[in-house]
Amino acid sequence: MRFRLLAGYMRQSSALTADIGVPRGVPVPAGGDHRSARDRGHRYRAIFVSDIHLGTRGCKAEYLLDFLRHNESDMLYLVGDVIDGWAMRNGFHWPQAHNDVVQKILRKARKGTRVVYVLGNHDEFGRQFVGLEFGGISLADQTEHRLADGRRLWVVHGDLADGVILHAKWLAYVGDQLYDAALWLNRHFNALRARLGLGYWSLSAYLKHKVKNAVSFISSFEHVLAREARRHGYDGVLCGHIHHAEIRDVDGLLYCNCGDWVESLTAVVETLDGELRIVRWSEILSPGEPVPHWSEAEPAPVDRPAVSTAGGERTLPMEVTT
Repeated sequence: MRFRLLAGYMRQSSALTADIGVPRGVPVPAGGDHRSARDRGHRYRAIFVSDIHLGTRGCKAEYLLDFLRHNESDMLYLVGDVIDGWAMRNGFHWPQAHNDVVQKILRKARKGTRVVYVLGNHDEFGRQFVGLEFGGISLADQTEHRLADGRRLWVVHGDLADGVILHAKWLAYVGDQLYDAALWLNRHFNALRARLGLGYWSLSAYLKHKVKNAVSFISSFEHVLAREARRHGYDGVLCGHIHHAEIRDVDGLLYCNCGDWVESLTAVVETLDGELRIVRWSEILSPGEPVPHWSEAEPAPVDRPAVSTAGGERTLPMEVTT
């Protein structure tokens, strides 16, 4: 019922239309908005984001919105758990920042970015629409991305490798409630850090990766997905689900996880030269900047001073790892 209300709201504000989308397993062609480097900030061949969890209090929508403002790409992959249908069963939390993220993504699609929404377990309500296109966004259960060097990545949310999701879903719901409690603690912990003039740091992510069983689960998850990607004939896999960003070799196969926008504030990007990187966006560069409706004209770019660092100057608040 809440999904129908949300869908109706998005239709009214965005005039969504339906059509046949990208078939499963077919590479997504490049396209996009080719503005000058001064106007666009960073430009990538592809951007991958997952586990945004719009509709929850833990979602860091303001950070994601700032990231999307300052980074353009030919292809944008939303790798599951974008809208949290599980949380919305218990209450409707949809502040303006969450709607702004939706508007920004629709705007990118309208301006030529190829947007593919790969559905996950928290937004599984959308799997009935796989193969359709809404507002220029293609819905898929899984898809393929070809890197610049020709390697084929299997893009999938990753819940298929989670035994709890597959065989004990009730336990997953219990775990989700406990996770929300940890995020509540994390939110108040970071509010205190902000008052002390300190930046964002994820207490919940730190605790998770210090627990032996959690580390063991992450390792098993990675190996299961790598094995499945090899079985399907891919050169690598790109996923989300476990909220742990990573790019590494697993059993001789490329494994990439784009993290989340609840704890770690990360994305995976493919540069124009074909290099894969993890971007961590832990600072908002343009707080309070208005978001135009997806069909409105782009506001004029604002020149922003570079920030001096030990290594020279930077203009964007990000940490990049390869």
